[in-house]
Amino acid sequence: MGNDIKEVAKKTIKNLFIKNIEPTPNEYHKEFCIIAKEYKLNAKECTQFKELVSRLNNEEQEEIKSKKITTFEDMIPILLNRVATKNLKTLTSLFKESMTPSISIGLDDKITKFSVKIGNSPALLFEEEIQKEMQSFITNRFEADKKVVQEKTAEIAKLVTLMGKHLNEAISSSGNSGVEVSNIKDEIQAINLTNNGIKELTTLQSKLINAAMSIENEMTNVGEKLSSGKDKVQELEDKVKILEEQLSKTKEENLKDHLTGLLTRKTYEYEAKKTEENYKRNDTQYAIVFFDIDHFKAINDKYGHAGGDMILSTFGKILSKYTRDMDIVGRYGGEEFIAIIHFNLKRELLKYLKRIKSIVTQNNFIYENKKIKITFSAGVTIRNDHESYDSAIQKADMLLYKAKEEEGRNKIILEDNTVI
Repeated sequence: MGNDIKEVAKKTIKNLFIKNIEPTPNEYHKEFCIIAKEYKLNAKECTQFKELVSRLNNEEQEEIKSKKITTFEDMIPILLNRVATKNLKTLTSLFKESMTPSISIGLDDKITKFSVKIGNSPALLFEEEIQKEMQSFITNRFEADKKVVQEKTAEIAKLVTLMGKHLNEAISSSGNSGVEVSNIKDEIQAINLTNNGIKELTTLQSKLINAAMSIENEMTNVGEKLSSGKDKVQELEDKVKILEEQLSKTKEENLKDHLTGLLTRKTYEYEAKKTEENYKRNDTQYAIVFFDIDHFKAINDKYGHAGGDMILSTFGKILSKYTRDMDIVGRYGGEEFIAIIHFNLKRELLKYLKRIKSIVTQNNFIYENKKIKITFSAGVTIRNDHESYDSAIQKADMLLYKAKEEEGRNKIILEDNTVI
């Protein structure tokens, strides 16, 4: 065992010298593990790295694999991207507050139990199943609130309709009664009782006339009040209509990213799910395109966030204008955008990609009278080349990374190695 390690160590130094690589601890470790494998030597330092990688989440493992990382030192930047454990308790409490429906109370017990679970073990937030459960709560919260709003709006509409019906009947009825009372008063006044000298009947006549006048006045007041009530009901109906329109507008605004006017990531994923279901039923071919604006941080640093927002907004408008209604385009996050493009022949897809690239790169973006040139990188996959949608979108993300990191940006890379 000891001799094997010495041999591996000697060969490691020799190989680094031949490859003209500085024998830093990190480079030595990489080469040592390669040689140890040739000698079938189970070095603890090499197996520890594989064991640690196996304990990471799928996304981190994919990144390590794609970047060909083999040492602890190179893995540090990936681990630093994780949320600090001390912040997870705050995240779990924020989750409960944000997921509890603002109107419906039907999900309280389930959310409480789930919050206790992740509160006791905050690190569960990194588990894929837990994240799927959180997504389910988000969907259920939205649907629960929407259902209650629809029910309450329907109840108000029914009440207003019923009130209007009864008030119209009451107003009509009181008007007829007023006419009847007025007729009775006229008839009583027409009787000439004073000629008979009957004092009691004259007194009675006076009382009947006064009573009739009192009833007539009351009926008139009731009619005026009911007419006023009808106006109030109409006013309430108008307010309910405005409320329904505002609810509809708010719902539509929540579907769109406020800066670019494209679909939000949540809405994109909902539409992508419907597209995937249609693909499975009808085999409708489509491509997934991941866009990323090049050197966006430098743009923000030079022109400020207002300048950066202008670039994002304009880029979004370009994608919206030149992407068909039958296709889907959304803002995925930050300076990343994503599109689902349907096509029959590959040349149709290439025509779309070239058109977007030409428009963006051959024109200036104007901010405060300054002309700004931008480029973007993109990764493209074809759905029917993959077993699942998740596999296709992951590959598109990897191709985007390749376009930015390996190909030097300003490239669109397709899975068959076509480069635009």
